[in-house]
Amino acid sequence: MSSLARSALAAKRPDIAVVGDEFHPIGRVKDFAPYVAKIRASGADAVITGNWGNDLTLLVKAAREQGLDTKFYTFYGNSLGAPAALGDAGVGRVVAVADWHPNAGGVASDAWYAAFRARFPAAQDDYPVLRMPLMIETLAAAMSRAGSADPTAVARALEGIKFDNGFHASWMRADDHQLIQPLYVMEMDKAGTPGVHFDNEGSGYGFRTVLALPPERTVLPTVCRMKRP
Repeated sequence: MSSLARSALAAKRPDIAVVGDEFHPIGRVKDFAPYVAKIRASGADAVITGNWGNDLTLLVKAAREQGLDTKFYTFYGNSLGAPAALGDAGVGRVVAVADWHPNAGGVASDAWYAAFRARFPAAQDDYPVLRMPLMIETLAAAMSRAGSADPTAVARALEGIKFDNGFHASWMRADDHQLIQPLYVMEMDKAGTPGVHFDNEGSGYGFRTVLALPPERTVLPTVCRMKRP
């Protein structure tokens, strides 16, 4: 996380200075106050973190308790149980990125998620990750295209395959079997606020879209030289 963040910032935003690079034992820190003090002392405007679960929750809550008004750019801020655990501490502070989220917007997306919640209304059954049904439906389409379940035939049929459910278009790059799909940058807030129609897991908190990138904008160069059977 650290090395990739540094290289990406250097390439895309060389005007941004990295003023700290802190590591801690995973799952063993109970008091993040000293780390928040270091963030404050560094003068950082934002924090990029790979923390998840309790580490993320305790870090963000410590920031709120100490009045640190800093954005936390995360990959797991919207993961299972995180919004409920973060509560008000995550509002306006936690930013996450995902290939889709319940408040991505649009009639088709809203209808798909509303149908999911109607079928599975219990809070513990929430957390639809679109890439899971996408994976199964794309695999089924590849089997149909190949006319076989043979792994080699299916793998070849996957190359270049396209998937579009009406609100999420994606395709598999033949060179390296990378799935190219949209990405959403989103900020945590209370359900019912503008842009947050749905909450996560009945927590009362959800995410609004800050930036939506179409799949064409997410394509990265590849140096893969896959050896095919």
